[in-house]
Amino acid sequence: MQSSAEPRNSAPISVRIAESADVSPDARIGDGSSIWHLAQVRESASLGKHCIVGRGAYIGTGVTLGDNCKVQNYALVYEPAAIGDGVFIGPAVVLTNDVHPRAVTPDGDLKSSHDWTPVGVTIEDGASIGANATCVAPVRVGRWATVAAGAVVVRDVPDFALVGGVPARRIGWVGHEGVPLTSVGDDRWLCPVSGRGYIEHDGVLVEETK
Repeated sequence: MQSSAEPRNSAPISVRIAESADVSPDARIGDGSSIWHLAQVRESASLGKHCIVGRGAYIGTGVTLGDNCKVQNYALVYEPAAIGDGVFIGPAVVLTNDVHPRAVTPDGDLKSSHDWTPVGVTIEDGASIGANATCVAPVRVGRWATVAAGAVVVRDVPDFALVGGVPARRIGWVGHEGVPLTSVGDDRWLCPVSGRGYIEHDGVLVEETK
């Protein structure tokens, strides 16, 4: 099965969609992407190239994913989430979209889509969200940050930050490899895997320039 969201004059794209997946014909699925069993991709969602959407995952209406993203089994990505390139979303992660959730209006009527305005979670390039974590919109998870498994994120996460707990707080820094950085003094941090250096200033971490 292939997405029909590409312009009619374009060449067919090569995607893998399991027969049991529910993918809207209005969704745009990038070349080389895979959508596995029982996953649902809603209308106007846009997935980049070489993305993987795992079993039972949900991608909401109008959600955008960049290239090379992994959305693991049973993750729920509600609209209007915006996901950058190379993002990892672990099993059973939830990205919420309702600041003041209610099933009914104050009059007791069932709410419709006209009774509330969804707000989204933004996840920047290279970031990772651990299994069973929840990101409560509206929050931004910065570039190459890591959210620990089971964390509840209620405030923005800086680039390269490692956060954990309920509510999530920064418990360290991570580099591009995802490994916790080691302090080497003078606000400098070093990746024990790559040797890449980083500089911290006023709670912000940036890659050290040569």
